[in-house]
Amino acid sequence: MQELLKKKLKEENYITRLPVYFIGLFIMTLGISMSVKSDFGVSPVSSIPYTITCITGMEMGKATILFHVGLVVLQIIILRKDFKIKNLLQVFVGIVFGYFTTFSNYLFSFLPDVDNMIIRIALMLGSAVFIAVEIFFYLLADIVPLAGEGAMQAITENSNIAFNKVKIGFDVSMVSVSLISCIVVLKAFGSVGMGTVVAAVLVGTVLGAVTKAFGAKRDYLLEAERR
Repeated sequence: MQELLKKKLKEENYITRLPVYFIGLFIMTLGISMSVKSDFGVSPVSSIPYTITCITGMEMGKATILFHVGLVVLQIIILRKDFKIKNLLQVFVGIVFGYFTTFSNYLFSFLPDVDNMIIRIALMLGSAVFIAVEIFFYLLADIVPLAGEGAMQAITENSNIAFNKVKIGFDVSMVSVSLISCIVVLKAFGSVGMGTVVAAVLVGTVLGAVTKAFGAKRDYLLEAERR
């Protein structure tokens, strides 16, 4: 009975949840663009798309779309007949996310490249804050998971390994692949740097603080929409 009630409340709140969902995605791309601008390395989830950009010159939004499509294909391979058709919506979300990334990078292109270490650190820290705020909105909306989360969930279902452990392994794997690729091809760290480590540690901390400060107000907004 309780699960049916939760499902009903979710369905009634789409008018609010959809804007919250897409606003959250856009805020995340702003954080990604800030990390790129800082030139300290990007967050683990963005490391492979940015690596593709660094190595091939492909525009990062397109690389992001390609990466998301690849993750959906990975889910199909892992889950096979258990793969749900509705999960193909992750491709659509990946396309939207890719275009958001392109637009965010365009916005930040108006800022000059900075050599000032303080400004670069500020951009790096700001990136972690923006990504944490995105998660704050994105998790509550609970519409369609990004393909990365979908792939991690598929691995969890297929292996019975706890999701948090899968996420750690997934992040480490993406960063490792990115680092090795950049060192071999570019002879440099490329997409991986101090910002990658900071994002891995700081995002969760900021998310906890934001949720504590504004979580009740956020939940009240959706409850008010339901009423």
